[in-house]
Amino acid sequence: MERSQERNGGEGVAGREPGGEGLRLRREIGLWSAVSLMAGCMIGSGVFMSPQGVLVYMGSPGASLVVWAGCGLLAMMGALCYAELSALVPKSGGEYAYILQIFGSLPAFLVIYTFVLLVRPAAIAAVSLSFAEYAVTPFYPGCSSMPQAVLKGVAASCILLLTLVNCWSSRLATMLVNVCAVAKVFSLLVIVVGGAVVLGQGRGHTETFLLAFHNTTQQAGRIGMAFYQGMWSFDGWNNVNYVVEELKNPKQNLVWAVMIAIPLVTSLYLLVNISYLLVLSPNEILSSDAMAVSWGNQVLGAWAWLVSLAVVLSTFGSANGMFFGGSRVCYVAAREGHMPQLLSMVHVHRLTPTPALMFTTAVALVLVIPGSFSTIVNFLSFLGWITYGTTIGCLLYLRIKKKNLPRPYKVPTIIPVIMLLASLYLVLAPIIDHPQIEFLYIFLFLLSGIPVYFLFVYFQCHPRCLQMATLYLQLLLEVAPTTKNVD
Repeated sequence: MERSQERNGGEGVAGREPGGEGLRLRREIGLWSAVSLMAGCMIGSGVFMSPQGVLVYMGSPGASLVVWAGCGLLAMMGALCYAELSALVPKSGGEYAYILQIFGSLPAFLVIYTFVLLVRPAAIAAVSLSFAEYAVTPFYPGCSSMPQAVLKGVAASCILLLTLVNCWSSRLATMLVNVCAVAKVFSLLVIVVGGAVVLGQGRGHTETFLLAFHNTTQQAGRIGMAFYQGMWSFDGWNNVNYVVEELKNPKQNLVWAVMIAIPLVTSLYLLVNISYLLVLSPNEILSSDAMAVSWGNQVLGAWAWLVSLAVVLSTFGSANGMFFGGSRVCYVAAREGHMPQLLSMVHVHRLTPTPALMFTTAVALVLVIPGSFSTIVNFLSFLGWITYGTTIGCLLYLRIKKKNLPRPYKVPTIIPVIMLLASLYLVLAPIIDHPQIEFLYIFLFLLSGIPVYFLFVYFQCHPRCLQMATLYLQLLLEVAPTTKNVD
């Protein structure tokens, strides 16, 4: 790691180094932009499209609401643990940066290997396909299936547009995050108010709440799968940790962003689900492919198209947040020598990680071509919870081995212990409940990173043609090496 730090110019403090030695990313993310980024990434297509997954596994409306609240609590505990880690390791990159600092180079490389080549581009591709489905639906009324070429063309256009925005200006990207986050919250509030109006008119399915816990499952495996479904809608609670070096006053603003964003999203999710249960009967909920659209058809009538617009804005904003955070992880890994050096560079004028953004775009576009929303997202949570559990293990390791480290912020030890146990359960539950050959493929892909690490990182086998390509692309893209923001 010392070699990679020397190669990248050491650590810096602001904009362009006073001595002209390097560049850095600007600190342009304030508290409310951090709240918007976190909330905006969490509020994706999940709460609009398929909350019935929780109801299917739990068997009763009351228990499903308890699971939604529990998912919010898990997200809050995880985010608070990450906030403490961020104070101890004040670098962008999230899980990768923490695992690198505490467990070393090989585990960190395996994390970044799966994240850069699979997890984040696949998530962007999945959300972009969801965006395309709802953007195209109004133009094909009555069609049960959309033309795949059209869907994938619109998804690819979404990815390319977001690439352009993020390459052009980090400030413009954060403004887009803020606008989309406001639109998402407003959309959810419309659903909440619509449910309240239906209740006030006496048309709601209030009988659903009279027997709220009737038929609740007692099987631990099904409860675990219900949490698995719910946590997908909270995915993004850790996104601000990926961009800590661009966050103003990170030691204070990160904790405040967590304390504002996650309770806000959890409250909205609970109220939205109550509104669904008031307007739709349990049978209608279980048979619906897109619950928000079914809700809109009953409550909004001719204005039901607004729900599709809300989902389009929601997925577009989520994809933008994934781009903004995911490209920074790729950039940080390259800066540490775990990815090609070109990906650690930023544009000399715009100070955006252009090569990392373009690399993420290329992989996401490749995954859009053969993929569908359901097939892509099926196994992302499996890999995600392996990484979350390893990261929480970092915090517990520091609690045991380095008790005297100065900690500006500290969570009670019981919180990371609960998170570690939850991570283990959420990794093992799908394998035990629904063993599938795809889990083996994911495990083999993870192991394939070991020979790649020793060949290109440990022994540093860098072909001369790759070095020449880096030089030419550096000149073509007008990018330069960077330094680190560690204050």
